[in-house]
Amino acid sequence: MFHHQPASYLSASLTPNSSSLHSAAFKHMASMPLRIASNSFSSLLNLTFDGPCRLASNSGFYGLPDQPLNNIPLSTSASANRRTRRFLSQVPLHATNAPNRETIKSQSSLSFDVVIIGAGIIGLTIARQFLLFSDLSVAILDAAVPCAGATGAGQGYIWRINKTPGAEKWELASRSHQLWVNLAESLQHQGLNPLQILGWMKTGSLLVGKTKEESTLLKAKVKQLCDAGLEAVFLSNQDLLLKEPALVLGKEGTAAYLPDDCQLDARCAVAFLEKENRHFASEGRYAEFYHEPATYLLRSGSSGEVDAVQTSKNTIFSKKAVVMAAGCWTGTLMHELIKSTNIKLDIPVKPRKGHLLVVENFNSFKLNHGLMEAGYVNHQSASLPSTASHKRPLYDAQATSVSMTATMDTSGNLVLGSSRQLLGFNVDVDESIINRIWQRAAEFFPALTEKSLDELKKNRAVRVGLRPYMPDGKPVIGPVPGWSNFYIAAGHEGEGLTLALGTAEMIVDMVLGNPGKVDPKPYAVDRCCT
Repeated sequence: MFHHQPASYLSASLTPNSSSLHSAAFKHMASMPLRIASNSFSSLLNLTFDGPCRLASNSGFYGLPDQPLNNIPLSTSASANRRTRRFLSQVPLHATNAPNRETIKSQSSLSFDVVIIGAGIIGLTIARQFLLFSDLSVAILDAAVPCAGATGAGQGYIWRINKTPGAEKWELASRSHQLWVNLAESLQHQGLNPLQILGWMKTGSLLVGKTKEESTLLKAKVKQLCDAGLEAVFLSNQDLLLKEPALVLGKEGTAAYLPDDCQLDARCAVAFLEKENRHFASEGRYAEFYHEPATYLLRSGSSGEVDAVQTSKNTIFSKKAVVMAAGCWTGTLMHELIKSTNIKLDIPVKPRKGHLLVVENFNSFKLNHGLMEAGYVNHQSASLPSTASHKRPLYDAQATSVSMTATMDTSGNLVLGSSRQLLGFNVDVDESIINRIWQRAAEFFPALTEKSLDELKKNRAVRVGLRPYMPDGKPVIGPVPGWSNFYIAAGHEGEGLTLALGTAEMIVDMVLGNPGKVDPKPYAVDRCCT
Protein backbone atom coordinates (compact mmCIF):
# COMPACT_ATOMS: atom_id res chain seq x y z
CA MET A 1 0.00 0.00 0.00
CA PHE A 2 1.29 3.44 -0.75
CA HIS A 3 0.23 6.47 1.18
CA HIS A 4 0.72 9.97 -0.20
CA GLN A 5 1.42 12.80 2.18
CA PRO A 6 0.31 16.09 0.61
CA ALA A 7 2.73 18.91 0.01
CA SER A 8 2.68 21.48 2.80
CA TYR A 9 3.14 25.22 2.66
CA LEU A 10 3.80 27.49 5.60
CA SER A 11 4.06 31.24 5.87
CA ALA A 12 6.45 32.85 8.31
CA SER A 13 3.62 34.17 10.42
CA LEU A 14 2.58 30.65 11.39
CA THR A 15 4.53 30.72 14.61
CA PRO A 16 5.48 27.59 16.53
CA ASN A 17 3.07 28.61 19.27
CA SER A 18 0.13 29.24 16.93
CA SER A 19 -3.09 27.65 18.05
CA SER A 20 -4.67 27.58 14.61
CA LEU A 21 -5.85 24.30 13.16
CA HIS A 22 -3.77 24.76 10.02
CA SER A 23 -0.60 25.52 11.95
CA ALA A 24 -1.06 22.31 13.89
CA ALA A 25 -1.81 20.45 10.69
CA PHE A 26 1.34 21.77 9.07
CA LYS A 27 3.53 20.87 12.03
CA HIS A 28 2.07 17.37 11.94
CA MET A 29 2.71 17.04 8.22
CA ALA A 30 6.14 18.63 8.35
CA SER A 31 7.26 16.12 10.95
CA MET A 32 6.30 13.18 8.76
CA PRO A 33 8.40 11.87 5.88
CA LEU A 34 6.87 11.37 2.46
CA ARG A 35 5.65 7.79 2.57
CA ILE A 36 5.16 5.96 -0.70
CA ALA A 37 5.43 2.21 -0.58
CA SER A 38 3.76 -0.31 -2.85
CA ASN A 39 4.37 -3.65 -4.46
CA SER A 40 4.21 -2.09 -7.89
CA PHE A 41 5.56 1.34 -7.02
CA SER A 42 8.46 0.56 -4.70
CA SER A 43 10.68 2.58 -7.01
CA LEU A 44 8.68 5.67 -6.07
CA LEU A 45 10.32 5.99 -2.66
CA ASN A 46 12.55 8.72 -4.09
CA LEU A 47 10.07 9.52 -6.85
CA THR A 48 12.29 7.89 -9.42
CA PHE A 49 10.62 6.28 -12.40
CA ASP A 50 12.22 3.69 -14.64
CA GLY A 51 11.50 3.43 -18.35
CA PRO A 52 9.38 6.01 -20.15
CA CYS A 53 7.97 7.50 -16.94
CA ARG A 54 11.35 8.34 -15.43
CA LEU A 55 11.41 11.18 -12.92
CA ALA A 56 14.74 12.25 -11.54
CA SER A 57 15.27 12.17 -7.80
CA ASN A 58 14.11 15.43 -6.30
CA SER A 59 16.39 16.45 -3.48
CA GLY A 60 16.45 20.19 -3.25
CA PHE A 61 17.66 22.59 -5.90
CA TYR A 62 17.68 21.66 -9.56
CA GLY A 63 18.88 24.14 -12.13
CA LEU A 64 22.53 24.36 -13.00
CA PRO A 65 24.18 21.34 -11.33
CA ASP A 66 27.59 21.34 -9.67
CA GLN A 67 27.48 25.07 -8.94
CA PRO A 68 27.01 26.69 -5.55
CA LEU A 69 23.74 28.61 -5.37
CA ASN A 70 25.51 31.91 -4.92
CA ASN A 71 27.43 31.31 -8.16
CA ILE A 72 24.47 30.53 -10.38
CA PRO A 73 24.44 33.21 -13.13
CA LEU A 74 20.73 33.94 -13.04
CA SER A 75 21.32 37.48 -11.91
CA THR A 76 24.40 39.47 -11.08
CA SER A 77 25.35 39.41 -7.43
CA ALA A 78 25.55 43.20 -7.38
CA SER A 79 21.98 43.46 -8.66
CA ALA A 80 20.77 40.92 -6.13
CA ASN A 81 22.57 42.78 -3.35
CA ARG A 82 21.03 46.09 -4.42
CA ARG A 83 17.58 44.48 -4.43
CA THR A 84 18.19 42.93 -1.03
CA ARG A 85 19.31 46.27 0.44
CA ARG A 86 16.25 47.95 -1.02
CA PHE A 87 13.95 45.40 0.65
CA LEU A 88 15.75 45.63 3.97
CA SER A 89 15.00 49.33 4.06
CA GLN A 90 11.50 49.35 2.49
CA VAL A 91 9.68 46.13 3.29
CA PRO A 92 7.70 46.01 6.53
CA LEU A 93 8.21 42.59 8.07
CA HIS A 94 4.67 42.01 9.33
CA ALA A 95 5.02 38.39 10.43
CA THR A 96 5.95 37.67 14.00
CA ASN A 97 8.75 35.34 12.97
CA ALA A 98 9.66 36.99 9.66
CA PRO A 99 13.28 36.66 8.56
CA ASN A 100 15.51 39.33 10.01
CA ARG A 101 18.03 41.36 8.02
CA GLU A 102 20.98 39.18 8.95
CA THR A 103 19.09 36.05 7.89
CA ILE A 104 18.32 37.51 4.47
CA LYS A 105 21.90 38.67 4.03
CA SER A 106 23.27 35.24 4.88
CA GLN A 107 21.01 33.29 2.56
CA SER A 108 21.44 32.89 -1.18
CA SER A 109 19.56 35.48 -3.25
CA LEU A 110 18.36 34.38 -6.68
CA SER A 111 16.38 36.25 -9.29
CA PHE A 112 13.83 34.99 -11.83
CA ASP A 113 11.08 36.58 -13.86
CA VAL A 114 8.40 34.29 -12.45
CA VAL A 115 8.29 32.41 -9.14
CA ILE A 116 5.71 29.65 -8.72
CA ILE A 117 4.75 28.33 -5.27
CA GLY A 118 3.59 24.74 -5.62
CA ALA A 119 4.84 21.91 -7.86
CA GLY A 120 1.66 19.96 -8.39
CA ILE A 121 0.15 19.53 -11.84
CA ILE A 122 -1.06 23.17 -11.84
CA GLY A 123 2.30 24.67 -10.90
CA LEU A 124 4.28 22.49 -13.31
CA THR A 125 2.03 23.21 -16.28
CA ILE A 126 2.16 26.96 -15.56
CA ALA A 127 5.96 26.76 -15.53
CA ARG A 128 5.94 24.86 -18.82
CA GLN A 129 3.61 27.42 -20.42
CA PHE A 130 5.90 30.31 -19.47
CA LEU A 131 8.98 28.46 -20.71
CA LEU A 132 7.48 27.48 -24.06
CA PHE A 133 5.56 30.63 -24.89
CA SER A 134 7.73 33.42 -23.52
CA ASP A 135 11.39 34.17 -22.89
CA LEU A 136 10.85 34.55 -19.14
CA SER A 137 12.82 32.63 -16.53
CA VAL A 138 10.92 30.51 -14.00
CA ALA A 139 11.59 29.17 -10.51
CA ILE A 140 9.24 26.63 -8.97
CA LEU A 141 9.33 25.77 -5.28
CA ASP A 142 7.59 23.25 -3.10
CA ALA A 143 7.70 22.15 0.51
CA ALA A 144 7.83 18.56 -0.71
CA VAL A 145 8.13 17.17 -4.27
CA PRO A 146 5.78 16.68 -7.22
CA CYS A 147 3.15 13.95 -6.82
CA ALA A 148 3.30 14.28 -3.02
CA GLY A 149 -0.22 15.70 -2.89
CA ALA A 150 -3.47 15.46 -4.83
CA THR A 151 -1.73 15.09 -8.20
CA GLY A 152 -0.07 11.81 -7.29
CA ALA A 153 -3.21 10.35 -5.73
CA GLY A 154 -5.56 11.01 -8.65
CA GLN A 155 -7.26 8.64 -11.07
CA GLY A 156 -6.00 10.40 -14.19
CA TYR A 157 -9.10 10.91 -16.26
CA ILE A 158 -9.43 13.80 -18.73
CA TRP A 159 -13.19 13.61 -19.11
CA ARG A 160 -16.08 15.81 -20.20
CA ILE A 161 -18.82 13.22 -19.73
CA ASN A 162 -19.44 14.53 -16.22
CA LYS A 163 -19.43 18.18 -17.31
CA THR A 164 -22.40 20.31 -18.35
CA PRO A 165 -22.22 22.33 -21.59
CA GLY A 166 -22.96 25.97 -20.91
CA ALA A 167 -21.98 25.76 -17.26
CA GLU A 168 -19.32 28.17 -16.04
CA LYS A 169 -16.49 25.62 -16.11
CA TRP A 170 -17.42 24.14 -19.50
CA GLU A 171 -15.34 26.56 -21.56
CA LEU A 172 -12.22 25.96 -19.45
CA ALA A 173 -12.74 22.19 -19.41
CA SER A 174 -13.18 22.09 -23.20
CA ARG A 175 -10.13 24.25 -23.84
CA SER A 176 -7.98 22.24 -21.46
CA HIS A 177 -9.14 18.94 -22.98
CA GLN A 178 -8.18 20.20 -26.42
CA LEU A 179 -4.74 21.25 -25.18
CA TRP A 180 -4.15 17.77 -23.74
CA VAL A 181 -5.17 16.21 -27.06
CA ASN A 182 -2.86 18.64 -28.89
CA LEU A 183 0.00 17.62 -26.60
CA ALA A 184 -0.57 13.92 -27.24
CA GLU A 185 -0.74 14.52 -30.99
CA SER A 186 2.43 16.61 -30.94
CA LEU A 187 4.27 13.74 -29.27
CA GLN A 188 3.06 11.42 -31.99
CA HIS A 189 4.27 13.82 -34.68
CA GLN A 190 7.70 13.73 -33.04
CA GLY A 191 7.73 9.95 -33.37
CA LEU A 192 7.07 9.44 -29.67
CA ASN A 193 4.42 7.29 -28.01
CA PRO A 194 1.97 9.23 -25.78
CA LEU A 195 1.02 5.97 -24.06
CA GLN A 196 4.58 5.43 -22.89
CA ILE A 197 5.33 9.06 -22.08
CA LEU A 198 2.04 10.22 -20.53
CA GLY A 199 0.16 6.99 -19.92
CA TRP A 200 -2.22 8.51 -22.48
CA MET A 201 -5.18 6.37 -23.55
CA LYS A 202 -8.21 7.40 -25.56
CA THR A 203 -10.53 5.03 -23.72
CA GLY A 204 -13.73 6.98 -23.97
CA SER A 205 -15.93 7.45 -20.91
CA LEU A 206 -19.21 5.98 -19.74
CA LEU A 207 -21.59 7.68 -17.32
CA VAL A 208 -23.84 4.83 -16.21
CA GLY A 209 -27.21 4.63 -14.48
CA LYS A 210 -29.44 1.89 -13.11
CA THR A 211 -32.88 3.50 -12.86
CA LYS A 212 -35.47 5.05 -15.16
CA GLU A 213 -34.82 8.42 -13.56
CA GLU A 214 -31.10 8.15 -14.24
CA SER A 215 -31.80 6.98 -17.78
CA THR A 216 -33.85 10.13 -18.39
CA LEU A 217 -31.01 12.28 -17.07
CA LEU A 218 -28.46 10.45 -19.23
CA LYS A 219 -30.55 10.99 -22.37
CA ALA A 220 -30.64 14.70 -21.57
CA LYS A 221 -26.88 14.66 -20.95
CA VAL A 222 -26.24 13.11 -24.38
CA LYS A 223 -28.42 15.74 -26.06
CA GLN A 224 -26.55 18.53 -24.26
CA LEU A 225 -23.18 17.16 -25.32
CA CYS A 226 -24.29 16.66 -28.92
CA ASP A 227 -25.72 20.18 -29.04
CA ALA A 228 -22.28 21.39 -27.88
CA GLY A 229 -20.67 19.67 -30.88
CA LEU A 230 -19.46 16.47 -29.22
CA GLU A 231 -20.13 12.98 -30.56
CA ALA A 232 -21.93 11.60 -27.52
CA VAL A 233 -24.03 8.44 -27.72
CA PHE A 234 -26.85 7.09 -25.57
CA LEU A 235 -26.42 3.36 -24.94
CA SER A 236 -29.21 0.94 -24.09
CA ASN A 237 -28.61 -1.93 -21.71
CA GLN A 238 -27.85 -4.28 -24.63
CA ASP A 239 -25.51 -1.77 -26.27
CA LEU A 240 -23.75 -1.29 -22.96
CA LEU A 241 -23.27 -5.03 -22.49
CA LEU A 242 -21.32 -5.14 -25.74
CA LYS A 243 -19.10 -2.29 -24.59
CA GLU A 244 -18.48 -3.57 -21.05
CA PRO A 245 -19.43 -7.25 -20.58
CA ALA A 246 -18.51 -7.23 -16.86
CA LEU A 247 -20.84 -4.32 -16.08
CA VAL A 248 -24.25 -5.39 -14.75
CA LEU A 249 -26.85 -2.66 -14.31
CA GLY A 250 -30.18 -4.49 -14.52
CA LYS A 251 -32.89 -4.13 -17.13
CA GLU A 252 -33.18 -0.36 -16.66
CA GLY A 253 -29.44 0.20 -17.08
CA THR A 254 -28.25 2.75 -19.63
CA ALA A 255 -25.25 4.99 -20.22
CA ALA A 256 -24.04 8.19 -21.81
CA TYR A 257 -20.95 7.45 -23.88
CA LEU A 258 -18.30 9.96 -24.98
CA PRO A 259 -15.71 8.15 -27.15
CA ASP A 260 -13.23 11.05 -27.26
CA ASP A 261 -12.60 11.23 -23.52
CA CYS A 262 -9.12 10.18 -22.39
CA GLN A 263 -7.06 9.28 -19.36
CA LEU A 264 -3.39 9.49 -18.42
CA ASP A 265 -0.99 8.51 -15.68
CA ALA A 266 -0.36 11.52 -13.43
CA ARG A 267 3.12 10.35 -12.45
CA CYS A 268 4.17 9.87 -16.06
CA ALA A 269 2.72 13.28 -16.93
CA VAL A 270 4.64 14.93 -14.08
CA ALA A 271 7.87 13.19 -15.13
CA PHE A 272 7.35 14.47 -18.68
CA LEU A 273 6.61 18.02 -17.54
CA GLU A 274 9.69 18.17 -15.35
CA LYS A 275 11.88 16.81 -18.12
CA GLU A 276 10.51 19.39 -20.55
CA ASN A 277 10.96 22.21 -18.06
CA ARG A 278 14.51 21.15 -17.24
CA HIS A 279 15.55 21.58 -20.86
CA PHE A 280 15.55 25.31 -20.10
CA ALA A 281 17.81 25.04 -17.04
CA SER A 282 21.01 25.17 -19.10
CA GLU A 283 19.85 28.54 -20.46
CA GLY A 284 19.43 29.86 -16.93
CA ARG A 285 15.65 30.00 -17.40
CA TYR A 286 14.48 27.30 -15.02
CA ALA A 287 15.18 26.01 -11.53
CA GLU A 288 13.40 23.82 -9.00
CA PHE A 289 13.54 24.35 -5.24
CA TYR A 290 12.02 21.26 -3.65
CA HIS A 291 11.82 20.64 0.08
CA GLU A 292 11.72 24.44 0.47
CA PRO A 293 8.43 25.71 1.91
CA ALA A 294 7.56 29.33 1.24
CA THR A 295 7.91 31.16 4.54
CA TYR A 296 7.39 34.81 3.69
CA LEU A 297 6.58 37.22 0.86
CA LEU A 298 8.72 40.34 0.54
CA ARG A 299 6.69 43.28 -0.70
CA SER A 300 7.63 46.73 -1.87
CA GLY A 301 6.38 49.40 0.48
CA SER A 302 5.55 51.79 -2.37
CA SER A 303 3.78 49.65 -4.98
CA GLY A 304 2.61 46.70 -2.93
CA GLU A 305 4.09 44.29 -5.44
CA VAL A 306 5.48 40.99 -4.28
CA ASP A 307 9.16 41.25 -5.07
CA ALA A 308 10.50 38.05 -3.55
CA VAL A 309 9.56 34.78 -1.92
CA GLN A 310 11.47 33.79 1.18
CA THR A 311 11.86 30.02 1.55
CA SER A 312 13.40 27.98 4.33
CA LYS A 313 16.74 28.20 2.50
CA ASN A 314 16.74 31.04 -0.06
CA THR A 315 15.39 34.43 -1.02
CA ILE A 316 14.00 34.10 -4.54
CA PHE A 317 13.31 37.41 -6.25
CA SER A 318 10.67 37.87 -8.92
CA LYS A 319 10.89 40.50 -11.64
CA LYS A 320 7.53 39.82 -13.29
CA ALA A 321 5.09 37.68 -11.30
CA VAL A 322 4.58 35.35 -8.36
CA VAL A 323 2.00 32.58 -8.76
CA MET A 324 0.43 30.77 -5.83
CA ALA A 325 -0.50 27.20 -6.86
CA ALA A 326 -0.29 25.54 -3.46
CA GLY A 327 -3.36 23.32 -3.75
CA CYS A 328 -5.35 22.79 -0.58
CA TRP A 329 -2.80 24.79 1.43
CA THR A 330 -3.46 27.96 -0.55
CA GLY A 331 -6.20 29.27 1.72
CA THR A 332 -4.19 28.84 4.91
CA LEU A 333 -1.07 30.35 3.43
CA MET A 334 -2.83 33.36 1.96
CA HIS A 335 -4.69 34.02 5.19
CA GLU A 336 -1.47 34.11 7.16
CA LEU A 337 0.37 36.23 4.61
CA ILE A 338 -2.20 39.02 4.48
CA LYS A 339 -3.51 39.10 8.05
CA SER A 340 -1.25 42.06 8.96
CA THR A 341 -2.31 44.07 5.91
CA ASN A 342 -5.47 46.00 5.13
CA ILE A 343 -6.38 43.66 2.27
CA LYS A 344 -9.73 41.91 2.78
CA LEU A 345 -9.35 38.56 1.05
CA ASP A 346 -10.55 35.09 1.93
CA ILE A 347 -9.51 32.25 -0.35
CA PRO A 348 -11.69 29.46 1.08
CA VAL A 349 -9.71 26.60 -0.45
CA LYS A 350 -10.04 23.63 1.90
CA PRO A 351 -8.75 20.04 1.85
CA ARG A 352 -11.25 17.43 0.71
CA LYS A 353 -9.96 13.96 1.43
CA GLY A 354 -10.29 11.19 -1.12
CA HIS A 355 -9.43 7.48 -1.24
CA LEU A 356 -8.74 5.35 -4.31
CA LEU A 357 -8.35 1.58 -4.24
CA VAL A 358 -5.88 0.05 -6.70
CA VAL A 359 -6.14 -3.69 -7.36
CA GLU A 360 -2.82 -4.64 -8.90
CA ASN A 361 -2.38 -7.06 -11.78
CA PHE A 362 -6.13 -7.47 -11.97
CA ASN A 363 -7.25 -10.29 -14.30
CA SER A 364 -10.81 -11.17 -13.33
CA PHE A 365 -12.14 -8.98 -16.12
CA LYS A 366 -10.99 -6.17 -18.38
CA LEU A 367 -12.38 -2.67 -18.62
CA ASN A 368 -12.51 -1.14 -22.08
CA HIS A 369 -13.50 2.37 -20.98
CA GLY A 370 -13.43 4.69 -18.01
CA LEU A 371 -16.64 4.53 -16.00
CA MET A 372 -18.45 6.52 -13.36
CA GLU A 373 -21.95 6.26 -11.99
CA ALA A 374 -24.47 8.98 -12.75
CA GLY A 375 -24.68 9.91 -9.07
CA TYR A 376 -21.05 11.06 -9.14
CA VAL A 377 -22.13 14.46 -10.47
CA ASN A 378 -24.15 15.12 -7.30
CA HIS A 379 -21.58 13.43 -5.07
CA GLN A 380 -18.97 15.93 -6.22
CA SER A 381 -20.76 18.94 -4.73
CA ALA A 382 -22.43 17.51 -1.63
CA SER A 383 -22.39 17.98 2.13
CA LEU A 384 -21.61 21.47 3.29
CA PRO A 385 -24.21 22.42 5.93
CA SER A 386 -24.39 26.08 6.88
CA THR A 387 -25.47 27.76 10.09
CA ALA A 388 -27.20 31.03 10.69
CA SER A 389 -24.36 32.27 12.86
CA HIS A 390 -21.67 31.91 10.21
CA LYS A 391 -21.35 33.64 6.87
CA ARG A 392 -19.64 30.63 5.28
CA PRO A 393 -20.65 26.98 5.47
CA LEU A 394 -19.06 24.89 8.17
CA TYR A 395 -17.66 21.45 7.53
CA ASP A 396 -19.65 18.47 8.68
CA ALA A 397 -16.75 16.25 9.70
CA GLN A 398 -18.95 13.14 9.46
CA ALA A 399 -20.24 13.86 5.94
CA THR A 400 -18.88 11.20 3.61
CA SER A 401 -19.91 10.28 0.09
CA VAL A 402 -18.80 7.36 -2.07
CA SER A 403 -19.57 6.94 -5.76
CA MET A 404 -18.35 4.36 -8.22
CA THR A 405 -15.57 5.30 -10.61
CA ALA A 406 -13.53 2.63 -12.38
CA THR A 407 -10.56 2.81 -14.71
CA MET A 408 -7.79 0.46 -15.75
CA ASP A 409 -4.27 1.86 -15.98
CA THR A 410 -1.48 1.05 -18.41
CA SER A 411 -0.16 -1.70 -16.12
CA GLY A 412 -3.48 -3.53 -16.01
CA ASN A 413 -4.31 -2.35 -12.48
CA LEU A 414 -7.96 -1.76 -11.66
CA VAL A 415 -8.41 1.68 -10.05
CA LEU A 416 -11.64 2.14 -8.08
CA GLY A 417 -13.05 5.19 -6.40
CA SER A 418 -14.06 7.45 -5.09
CA SER A 419 -14.74 9.02 -1.73
CA ARG A 420 -15.05 12.59 -0.54
CA GLN A 421 -14.71 13.68 3.06
CA LEU A 422 -14.29 17.05 4.73
CA LEU A 423 -11.91 16.17 7.54
CA GLY A 424 -9.30 18.90 7.51
CA PHE A 425 -5.76 17.79 6.69
CA ASN A 426 -6.17 14.20 7.83
CA VAL A 427 -4.55 11.74 5.39
CA ASP A 428 -4.84 8.49 7.33
CA VAL A 429 -6.15 5.49 5.42
CA ASP A 430 -9.68 4.64 6.57
CA GLU A 431 -10.37 0.94 5.98
CA SER A 432 -14.11 1.50 6.34
CA ILE A 433 -13.98 3.83 3.35
CA ILE A 434 -11.99 1.29 1.34
CA ASN A 435 -14.64 -1.31 2.16
CA ARG A 436 -17.39 1.05 1.01
CA ILE A 437 -15.57 1.73 -2.27
CA TRP A 438 -15.21 -2.02 -2.86
CA GLN A 439 -18.83 -2.75 -1.99
CA ARG A 440 -20.10 0.07 -4.19
CA ALA A 441 -18.02 -1.12 -7.14
CA ALA A 442 -19.33 -4.67 -6.64
CA GLU A 443 -22.87 -3.37 -7.15
CA PHE A 444 -21.84 -2.59 -10.72
CA PHE A 445 -19.31 -5.38 -11.25
CA PRO A 446 -20.64 -8.54 -9.52
CA ALA A 447 -17.47 -10.45 -10.40
CA LEU A 448 -15.75 -8.49 -7.64
CA THR A 449 -17.77 -10.40 -5.05
CA GLU A 450 -15.83 -13.55 -5.93
CA LYS A 451 -12.94 -12.25 -3.83
CA SER A 452 -12.83 -10.40 -0.54
CA LEU A 453 -10.64 -7.44 0.21
CA ASP A 454 -8.77 -9.56 2.74
CA GLU A 455 -7.76 -11.91 -0.07
CA LEU A 456 -6.38 -8.96 -2.02
CA LYS A 457 -4.24 -7.54 0.79
CA LYS A 458 -1.01 -8.41 -1.01
CA ASN A 459 -2.23 -7.15 -4.38
CA ARG A 460 -3.78 -3.84 -3.50
CA ALA A 461 -2.70 -0.29 -2.93
CA VAL A 462 -4.52 2.68 -1.46
CA ARG A 463 -4.10 6.26 -2.57
CA VAL A 464 -5.10 9.06 -0.23
CA GLY A 465 -5.02 12.66 -1.36
CA LEU A 466 -6.40 16.06 -0.36
CA ARG A 467 -8.30 17.77 -3.12
CA PRO A 468 -8.25 21.61 -3.05
CA TYR A 469 -11.95 22.26 -2.60
CA MET A 470 -13.83 25.51 -3.25
CA PRO A 471 -17.38 25.84 -1.85
CA ASP A 472 -18.74 27.30 -5.11
CA GLY A 473 -17.15 24.51 -7.17
CA LYS A 474 -14.94 26.80 -9.25
CA PRO A 475 -11.18 27.25 -9.02
CA VAL A 476 -9.61 30.61 -8.25
CA ILE A 477 -7.54 31.80 -11.23
CA GLY A 478 -6.21 35.31 -11.60
CA PRO A 479 -4.48 38.32 -10.01
CA VAL A 480 -4.97 39.19 -6.36
CA PRO A 481 -6.58 42.63 -5.93
CA GLY A 482 -4.09 45.10 -4.48
CA TRP A 483 -1.12 42.87 -5.34
CA SER A 484 -0.53 43.77 -8.97
CA ASN A 485 1.97 41.00 -9.76
CA PHE A 486 0.61 38.24 -7.52
CA TYR A 487 -1.61 35.51 -9.00
CA ILE A 488 -3.51 32.53 -7.63
CA ALA A 489 -4.29 29.27 -9.42
CA ALA A 490 -5.91 26.88 -6.95
CA GLY A 491 -9.15 25.22 -5.92
CA HIS A 492 -9.54 22.74 -8.80
CA GLU A 493 -10.60 19.97 -6.40
CA GLY A 494 -10.76 16.68 -8.37
CA GLU A 495 -10.26 18.38 -11.73
CA GLY A 496 -6.63 19.43 -11.48
CA LEU A 497 -5.45 17.18 -14.30
CA THR A 498 -8.50 17.92 -16.44
CA LEU A 499 -8.17 21.71 -16.12
CA ALA A 500 -4.38 22.04 -15.79
CA LEU A 501 -3.35 23.06 -19.30
CA GLY A 502 -6.21 25.52 -19.69
CA THR A 503 -5.42 27.05 -16.31
CA ALA A 504 -1.74 27.42 -17.24
CA GLU A 505 -2.67 29.15 -20.48
CA MET A 506 -4.98 31.53 -18.61
CA ILE A 507 -2.34 32.54 -16.04
CA VAL A 508 0.39 33.07 -18.64
CA ASP A 509 -1.91 35.12 -20.88
CA MET A 510 -2.84 37.29 -17.88
CA VAL A 511 0.78 37.91 -16.91
CA LEU A 512 1.88 38.64 -20.47
CA GLY A 513 -1.18 40.75 -21.29
CA ASN A 514 -2.29 38.44 -24.12
CA PRO A 515 -5.93 38.10 -25.18
CA GLY A 516 -7.50 35.24 -23.26
CA LYS A 517 -8.99 32.13 -24.82
CA VAL A 518 -11.30 31.54 -21.86
CA ASP A 519 -13.50 34.03 -20.02
CA PRO A 520 -11.71 34.59 -16.67
CA LYS A 521 -14.68 36.15 -14.84
CA PRO A 522 -16.06 32.96 -13.24
CA TYR A 523 -12.66 32.32 -11.64
CA ALA A 524 -11.78 35.85 -10.53
CA VAL A 525 -10.05 36.22 -7.18
CA ASP A 526 -12.13 39.27 -6.27
CA ARG A 527 -15.17 37.04 -5.69
CA CYS A 528 -13.32 36.02 -2.52
CA CYS A 529 -12.92 39.62 -1.35
CA THR A 530 -14.94 40.56 1.69
